[in-house]
Amino acid sequence: MEKDLTIKKLQECIKSIDHKNSSNDKYMLKLMEEVGELAEVIRKNKRIEKGKSIKGTIEEELQDVMYYIVCLANINDIDLQECIYLKEELNCKKYNRNNMFDE
Repeated sequence: MEKDLTIKKLQECIKSIDHKNSSNDKYMLKLMEEVGELAEVIRKNKRIEKGKSIKGTIEEELQDVMYYIVCLANINDIDLQECIYLKEELNCKKYNRNNMFDE
């Protein structure tokens, strides 16, 4: 079931299933925990192997980090996709470069 996934769609999907927390503090602590786990698997260079489980890999921990970032955005009513475009505009000015999203 692989389809192109937008950031908006990811936010909608997570919002539809995640009802555990409604606290910035709880999500922030989970994010910090997952970043620590990501640091460990990066240090050990644990990558997913073809045909093997994602468990305990960089790929798994990156997804966990992304999940909690989206949760924080959702409970704060933040559109992450819009933020990406807005931040890119600032970066273009700051680093005097072209917008990476312009074709």
